[in-house]
Amino acid sequence: MKRYFLLMGLVVISFAMLAGTAAADAKLLTMSTTTSTQASGLLDVLLPAFKTDTGIRVKVIAKGTGAAIRDGMDGNVDLIFVHAKAREEKVVREGFGTRRYPIMHNDFVILGPAADPAGIRGTDDVARSLAQIATTGAPFISRGDDSGTHTKEQQLWQASGLPLKAASQTIVKKGQNREITFSHPDGLGQWYFSIGQGMGKALTFAEEKQAYILSDRGTYIKYKFGKKPPLDLEVLCEGDPRLANPYGVIPVSPNKFPHVKHALAERFARWLSSEKGQGSWALMINTFFIVFLLSVFSDYPIEAHS
Repeated sequence: MKRYFLLMGLVVISFAMLAGTAAADAKLLTMSTTTSTQASGLLDVLLPAFKTDTGIRVKVIAKGTGAAIRDGMDGNVDLIFVHAKAREEKVVREGFGTRRYPIMHNDFVILGPAADPAGIRGTDDVARSLAQIATTGAPFISRGDDSGTHTKEQQLWQASGLPLKAASQTIVKKGQNREITFSHPDGLGQWYFSIGQGMGKALTFAEEKQAYILSDRGTYIKYKFGKKPPLDLEVLCEGDPRLANPYGVIPVSPNKFPHVKHALAERFARWLSSEKGQGSWALMINTFFIVFLLSVFSDYPIEAHS
């Protein structure tokens, strides 16, 4: 009889544990986002605030924007948080996402060595700066990883007016080989180096080579002021409107993928873009480098949600 009650007790406990796990999983979102968003420390502030407010946890998968967008289009995650506006709008237009929520923006900058061999210091014309880098043959590091930063860089090279060439290379992401295509100025492998890495590793490589590189300002500030020793590169070109870097959140469409937790994803997106969510950014002021990290209040008007 004692064995019977013991067995029944274990069964009850097991069911209770399973029920608890199921309940916890029911309030767990999976989000694919950029390496720059995670590296900035931003999510360390936002996600605990969201959990406190709603009880919903967010599991983060950090990768380049291109890979994050593919996660959404493959139904591998519940939402994406990325920075390539034209590509984001295409995701929604093709029915893979329900809506793009504009959340925040920062900007890109061109970094380089203090010696500045291309002579671009203090310029706010990014197209002319890139043309000068190419003309002098000063080393330039490209992430070359199909990220939002890589996408922006290709757009900026196109704006430079220089003739571009098409190339492809194999990059390794999460242990898997992936072929990407990209455009680049003449000089690949000579002064222009495409390395297939995230922002942090690309900055470290640029520092070692004392090369120029396009970076989002947030990650630069973290590596310049939040690490020891600080990054030995300087902001040499900034302020061009073409360097704007808007971020958006897109819930994955349940019409394409019925298994996604769309209601929770919508709740997170609306929380981020709401007055309460936007107000939570003020918590970042207490952290030194995050004060400058992101121009966190969106330059888009906050939309009313029904």
